[in-house]
Amino acid sequence: MKVSKPEPSAWTVVALLFLFMLINFVDKAVVGLAGVPIMKEMNLTPAQFGLIGSSFFFLFSLSAILTGFLVNRVKTRWALLVMGLVWALTQFPMLGSVGFATMIACRIALGAGEGPAYPVALHSAYKFFPNELRTLPTAVIAQGASIGVMAALPALNYVIINYSWHWAFGMLGIAGLAWTLAWLILGKEGSLDDEAVAPVAGAPARTVPYAKLLFNPTVLAAWCAFFGAYWALSLALSWQTPFLINGLGFTQHAAGFIAALPWGLSVFTVIAAGWLSQRLLLQGFSSRLARGVLGGASVALGGIGLIIMPHLPGAGLKVAMAIIAGSLPGVIYVVCHAVVSEITPAAQRGAMLAIGNAVGTSGGLLAPFIMGSIIENAATPFDGYSRGFVLCGIIMLVTGAIGMAFMRPERDRGHLDDARIFAPDVPAAGEPARDVAPTPAA
Repeated sequence: MKVSKPEPSAWTVVALLFLFMLINFVDKAVVGLAGVPIMKEMNLTPAQFGLIGSSFFFLFSLSAILTGFLVNRVKTRWALLVMGLVWALTQFPMLGSVGFATMIACRIALGAGEGPAYPVALHSAYKFFPNELRTLPTAVIAQGASIGVMAALPALNYVIINYSWHWAFGMLGIAGLAWTLAWLILGKEGSLDDEAVAPVAGAPARTVPYAKLLFNPTVLAAWCAFFGAYWALSLALSWQTPFLINGLGFTQHAAGFIAALPWGLSVFTVIAAGWLSQRLLLQGFSSRLARGVLGGASVALGGIGLIIMPHLPGAGLKVAMAIIAGSLPGVIYVVCHAVVSEITPAAQRGAMLAIGNAVGTSGGLLAPFIMGSIIENAATPFDGYSRGFVLCGIIMLVTGAIGMAFMRPERDRGHLDDARIFAPDVPAAGEPARDVAPTPAA
């Protein structure tokens, strides 16, 4: 199989986007890490703290969709620059004395800025890599989340213990400003088009009606598995450290280190899965196996682990199972977007990745608040956490199985080829523009 080479500067951009996702996820995780001191200082009930966790996702999905359509027309370089600046500015109000309403408002604003982050980052990276070489850079960018949280949680926990949780937020604001400056200097815009969409030089671009893309079985199955994985992720971001402290009896110091372990294991599982998926594709295996079955199984197995976890004896075994179960679903964040981009025309890819991210991450709007409500109404904190994690495991098991069964990119790409509409021709360099008939609305 002949594979095109990545564009120059491709891996420099991937490195910057890796740092972008690192900051993105530490911004999310800091609330959970500081959950116990926040609840004590602000006198919050579990349901109220769960509402803070869920409020982050209030505009998350809407912002992702709107920005996804925007980056079909605006350079991703500028969209990423604005996002980095918004992240930084929304952290600084936390340095002062804040009330419940102020924290909710800041988390909503931060969520609006971070909602489009992952799909826009991938859309930017995909402009440098052909389809066959996208899985590994996708895995690297995705692991900015895991490596960032693994590295940053102990450091931020030190700040929380020795200074205050307010300064943990302030440190993240400073990091956001530093990344924004680095991207302004080094960030670039790629120009590599999707070869599957425009196989002949000078051929007109092709699009597919959005209704056919949105209701495609492969797309829906990928988004379903993404939803199940993100339900678990949003619980980890908001409730993992409080579970270790209030549910299992660990100290804040110990919990800060333990909470980083699932993210550390995820680095290896997701990078390895990304490498394996790309290797299988290059060796001629189907995308259904290399991406669909691999991604769906990771979510389902993580769900089984969470269902088992509360019933294991001793805190040590519970923590070990939670670490394993928390590391597996991250594979779907690589697979899902690669599958969708595989069957989506390049001209529509930014919007579809953003819509998928909005659908998948909508689990975050529900999971933290539902967990808080379950804990508040349980006989003991551990009973509440146990019921919440078992519910999460069931959701993951079902959605992962759906992903395994219905992600079939080769089959559905063939169906979508029949629905493609030719957009106005893009002339080759030096050629005059050609008049074409108006394109029907998608």
